[in-house]
Amino acid sequence: MQCGGCGAQIHIEAGLRTGKCPYCASPAVIERPPDPDRPEPSFALGFVVGKQRALELARAWIRRPLFAPGAFRRAQPSDVRGMYLPAYVYTAVASAEYNAEIGENYTVTETYTTTDAKGNTVTRTRTRVETEWRTLSGPWAAYVDDVVVSASKGLPDAELERIEPFDLRAMQRFEPAMLSGWIAEEPSITADGCMQRARSELEAQVGARLAKHMPGDRQRGLRFAWRAQHEDLELVVLPVWVLAVRYDDRLPPVRLVINGQSGKIGGRAPLSWTKIIVTIVAVLAAITVAVLAGSMR
Repeated sequence: MQCGGCGAQIHIEAGLRTGKCPYCASPAVIERPPDPDRPEPSFALGFVVGKQRALELARAWIRRPLFAPGAFRRAQPSDVRGMYLPAYVYTAVASAEYNAEIGENYTVTETYTTTDAKGNTVTRTRTRVETEWRTLSGPWAAYVDDVVVSASKGLPDAELERIEPFDLRAMQRFEPAMLSGWIAEEPSITADGCMQRARSELEAQVGARLAKHMPGDRQRGLRFAWRAQHEDLELVVLPVWVLAVRYDDRLPPVRLVINGQSGKIGGRAPLSWTKIIVTIVAVLAAITVAVLAGSMR
């Protein structure tokens, strides 16, 4: 990269789209020739959550888990990085043929005889819920436009899903200048690989939507055969904050990821088994005391 401010020639880490000159701090976006394996993004979402707000959200999240080690709850986030994450947005028309059993509940009143407290035989009534089952089958179709899969090996889908959704209606047509001043990663997962993962997510969505689509009070035995048509895959860049929480020199730091648009946080707090065991023992002791107190009355 040649700095546009002072003219220095700077080497940038492979896989990144942006850099900052160490001499004059000028940000720059690396221009590269077109590459079928690394296409240019089609759209970008801008940052709404600033660095200070991201730190405030992270500190509040760190203090929240009651069963985390005390050192973790007192720790401060570090290595705060705002970055544009490459991801693919998958859209398709999903159609399915389904078959299921639909249950309709109804109430039955019955009469029975029993013995009361005085030993007398009495007649009483009670109600119970019965279910009438019938088979339902047919076609279903829907347009799906909210499947997002990470194109980064550094931040896999499981972590991205924790901070979703992104409001994709705010996307803008990508311009390289949008990346200036931010860390921006190149895709490290191919479009074909992301397409396969997106189809797997779509299949799960079809099953969930069909379950909601079913009428009646209950359902069972849902089966379906589905297919996707009019598929489209667009490379986008999404705003995320990545932070590290170091609380024990013997353990790796805990990574937090924050949605740079909504502020939603994703992460897994460590557990203190000492706290968990003490809590369980305390609860069992309280139950034992209550039972003994009740038996002595």
